[in-house]
Amino acid sequence: MSQNSVDLRSDTVTRPTAAMREAMLAAPLGDDVFGDDPAVNALQEKIAGLLGFEAALFVPTGTQSNLCAILSHCQRGDEYIVGQMAHCYRWEGGGAAVFGSVQPQPLNHHTDGTLALSEIEAAIKPDDAHFARTRLLALENTLGGKLLPFDYVRQATALAKKHGLARHLDGARLFNAAVAQAAQTGNNPLAEARRIADCFDSVSVCFSKGLGAPVGSALCGSREFIARAHRIRKMAGGGMRQAGVLAAAASHALDNHVGRLAQDHALAKHLADGLAGIEGLQVEPPHTNIVFVDLTGAAREQSAALLKHLGSQGIQATGLYRLRFVTHLDVDAAGVDRAVAAIRQFFHLKA
Repeated sequence: MSQNSVDLRSDTVTRPTAAMREAMLAAPLGDDVFGDDPAVNALQEKIAGLLGFEAALFVPTGTQSNLCAILSHCQRGDEYIVGQMAHCYRWEGGGAAVFGSVQPQPLNHHTDGTLALSEIEAAIKPDDAHFARTRLLALENTLGGKLLPFDYVRQATALAKKHGLARHLDGARLFNAAVAQAAQTGNNPLAEARRIADCFDSVSVCFSKGLGAPVGSALCGSREFIARAHRIRKMAGGGMRQAGVLAAAASHALDNHVGRLAQDHALAKHLADGLAGIEGLQVEPPHTNIVFVDLTGAAREQSAALLKHLGSQGIQATGLYRLRFVTHLDVDAAGVDRAVAAIRQFFHLKA
């Protein structure tokens, strides 16, 4: 991206660092469809070990990872319980229903991103031919940048296990959640990632968001589960050949980019603080690296003009009446300050 550009659209826009590019160039390669790409195998062993699972599967995208997970846990005529705003329900094209005939049972979120335990329990269907078979609870952490409270995660997954449901975590930003949770507990982020993952039967992790790799996610679970997921990945066209080039980037990210996520969280807070108090802007205090800003009152009609103004200043963001700003390794404090100044300028305020 241009040196003068400040891209706050998503943490998916990151470019590989120089060190990551060197790791990619040096990666030993094979053919992952034959299972003999050394870098892919090493990555799968690494992420499975970090999160406490028997096995892992490297896939091109988080969407495919979630699809493989749901279709490995569920069969045709089954259903999964999920939040209305969860990525694997709302933002993945209905893949589980379209490709697997697996019915979603969406529930409303509380403001903190949780699903009411009583509503989860009430949504579990009895063993009756009138109903889809409830097989799975799917949670997401972080959800819209929010850290799910760990006590809640334990309670919700324990409830699911009590009723015989499998438990899947869309952990696209699991390491953001782990860094935020570590800030609360004083523990190591990798230990917190493991504590969260221990609550689930399967976990999907993205490398191409805050961790800064160009492509790729991993699905973790038991060996039997991953064997099923591997077959689904094949059917979904997710088998890649010399994928070790990409796996090496993901492995480098795990080794070098987890701790630095705290910098992104600090910059998101800096951005939120800089926008606080502007009339017409309602800023949601960020838990991690995502800042949501609601335009209210007269400002509600100015979203398109504001985004156009930001674009003219070399600042990219997304949103309609609700704006989203995401910090990442290609955004620094100067870039955040530029964004704050441009927004204040739009509202005719001094920086």
